[in-house]
Amino acid sequence: MKAKDLLEKLMKEKSLTKEEFVFLLEHREEVREEAADMARKLCDEHYGKAVYPRGLVEFTNYCKNNCYYCGIRAGNKNVTRYRLSKEEILSSCENGYQLGYRSFVLQGGEDPYYTIEIMVDIVASIRKKYPDCAITLSLGELDYERYKRLYEAGADRYLLRHETALEEHYRMLHPDSMSLAYRKKCLYDLKDIGYQVGTGFMVGSPYQTLENLAEDLLFIKELDPHMVGIGPFIPHHDTQFKDEAAGTAELTTFLLSLLRIMKPTLLLPATTALGTIAPDGREQGILAGGNVLMPNLSPVMVRKDYALYDNKICTGEEAAECFGCLSRRMERIGCHLEFSRGDYRE
Repeated sequence: MKAKDLLEKLMKEKSLTKEEFVFLLEHREEVREEAADMARKLCDEHYGKAVYPRGLVEFTNYCKNNCYYCGIRAGNKNVTRYRLSKEEILSSCENGYQLGYRSFVLQGGEDPYYTIEIMVDIVASIRKKYPDCAITLSLGELDYERYKRLYEAGADRYLLRHETALEEHYRMLHPDSMSLAYRKKCLYDLKDIGYQVGTGFMVGSPYQTLENLAEDLLFIKELDPHMVGIGPFIPHHDTQFKDEAAGTAELTTFLLSLLRIMKPTLLLPATTALGTIAPDGREQGILAGGNVLMPNLSPVMVRKDYALYDNKICTGEEAAECFGCLSRRMERIGCHLEFSRGDYRE
């Protein structure tokens, strides 16, 4: 078995066995550049040199969950908590719209304060004011009916990272009150309702093995999502994993390439975490096959408090500064920001 042969098989068949994925990950140095070239060409075939910016509004850092790796977990008493009002959320969208954004992402911890009635009102208000924009939600686990109500209010997409596809590993990262089976059910519910669905996982999380990553790739193949968000694990100083090693840009970008080869039409972000772990991380992610960026539109006064991990970048920049910086960065690698809805292409 050779890594080059497996890469060619993946290109042709769009999947591998678990054992083959593990072998390819073990021998990735032999095919890293070739995989990135394949992935970038596939992305160009379907999306050209366009990179789609999604304006991110992190509207609450309250969360009822206690995921062991997360800086805003319920048990962390050192977080300065905040909630944005409907007016503040709409103001963030207005700022983004004026800058050219036509895609907004509302993301928060699982905060019971924002009832389904409150969120339906917020989504419907954004939809009414910006009918030409895409609305993505990332609110965590909800039941089918609440997902459906948000979809009917005007939400187009939903992001819900599974984080790890293997129950044994999931239990090492989450408390007993949380369920991988339920999270997977949520993802299938979202697809059934009609959302463009995004999932994803951490790279290099505590106790993760290459076998775990192979399981993640196989689950993504089975789910067949429209978007996949992966980024390196980065420890937070107020969690039990504070002394664990961070994931690497090297493995993350290789996995991005594999995902693009597996499904050439994916919407594939180069994440903020990737930009945090390496100065040119987002550029590396785009060159490895990515085609989405998620600049922050949240009010500057709260950005530092939405700290899922340590040393997050761009917490002090105004949205306009972030926009200009990213635009120049993309141009330097031969790409350009395209301010459209940036919908998934079949």
